[in-house]
Amino acid sequence: MAYHFPILVVDDDPAIAEILQRAAKTNFPEASFTPVRSFGDATSYLENLEGKGPKLILLDINLESDGEGLGFLSLLRCHPQGRFVPTIMLSASESPHQIREAYELGATSFTSKPYSYTEWKDYLSRLRIYWYETVSLPGIWFEKDG
Repeated sequence: MAYHFPILVVDDDPAIAEILQRAAKTNFPEASFTPVRSFGDATSYLENLEGKGPKLILLDINLESDGEGLGFLSLLRCHPQGRFVPTIMLSASESPHQIREAYELGATSFTSKPYSYTEWKDYLSRLRIYWYETVSLPGIWFEKDG
């Protein structure tokens, strides 16, 4: 039986989650994706999460076109359990300022968003090799706020 590997995808472009689902079938079949499309939805997801949470978060730095990805990252790093979840920032640009700010706020890594379906498949293969096959991640148990 394949080990289940939940990934939270925080991106305002619904096509990203669809591409990830499709590409993962062959390149990271253990992955399951939970898509959220806004800062508010991501915050609500985090506040209402109970039990096992995501093993990894893919977070669009320019969520809702105004850098709210960094706002969610900051919130996540203050959360008692969320602070332990590896978070990969995704960006269409490689602004040195954004890269620095992401790491200052606690990003685990910063990557450029792939452009084509083939690039997304390669990206997922690399995620699988590193996050699923190579590193050991802690089991994180979430308790609902409030």
